[in-house]
Amino acid sequence: MSLDLERIGVHESVGNVFPPAELESYLSDLPATVETVDDDGARDCDAVVTFAYREAFLDCDWIHSIQAGVDRFPFDDLEAEDVVLTNSTGIHDRTVGETVAGYLLAFSRRLHAHVAAQKEGEWEKPAWDEAFTLPGKTACILGTGTLGSGVADVVGSLGVRTVGVRRSADPVPGFDEIYATDDLLEAVADADFVIVTLPLTDETHQLVDSEVFETMREDAYFVNVGRGPIVDEHALIDALESGAIEGAALDVFEEEPLPEESPLWEMDEVIVTPHCAAFTRDYFRDVGDLVEENVGRLEDEEEFYNRVV
Repeated sequence: MSLDLERIGVHESVGNVFPPAELESYLSDLPATVETVDDDGARDCDAVVTFAYREAFLDCDWIHSIQAGVDRFPFDDLEAEDVVLTNSTGIHDRTVGETVAGYLLAFSRRLHAHVAAQKEGEWEKPAWDEAFTLPGKTACILGTGTLGSGVADVVGSLGVRTVGVRRSADPVPGFDEIYATDDLLEAVADADFVIVTLPLTDETHQLVDSEVFETMREDAYFVNVGRGPIVDEHALIDALESGAIEGAALDVFEEEPLPEESPLWEMDEVIVTPHCAAFTRDYFRDVGDLVEENVGRLEDEEEFYNRVV
């Protein structure tokens, strides 16, 4: 592909994850001017690296999303304006995997309960049969892509059996068993943990509904590090309040930030994190490496890596 790359903008919205100046400095050796820009400044850029989407980006030739999920970007508009969109798939496998492992360890070793008790100044030991260990437990992971595989790798190393759910039941390396999405209920029925790592699409929107929660075991935990709208949040709250499932760890929600009035804040067996499962001090370097890779590919007239549009 031929693209005249003279100015790359680091959009100020990346500040939601890391300081824009860090990425600007990391990319300073590129054969193009790299600078932090706002919405207006982006219009003068050939390419922009961003967290958010702005209509001004339609004046660019190339947009790079610092996240793997790109559901916020209008594909039809980008295609109409011949704007390339690339994403950051591939850099979050270990970070998200370790976050999910942290959730599982918190529930199994009762760490979240101890933190809550500490805040109240309470010396509160768990009941003799509350805590458990992870070897021999089963995690049903919805999505077997980069995130799902990363989760399977990390929790699998803790002795957890990993069951994946994807479009087909074809085997996937790193998973002990695979179910097709059509057999979702069968897949979740015997799992100790059900973990969502899927992207948001028309097919995955509210895929996890009341029927899924009713099928899960009463002592099972639900984890979502994919996207909030994949889950029927009202059905999730009902399942937690009724005891249909034991608890949940949630990094993403239908509305973000999670509203103050949400009952999820006050539930003892719910861990709420602010959409940060992939965060790491190396995030800007990981994104920068992808940008450098694609600049090099442009120079060699090769196809973009991680191209979405």
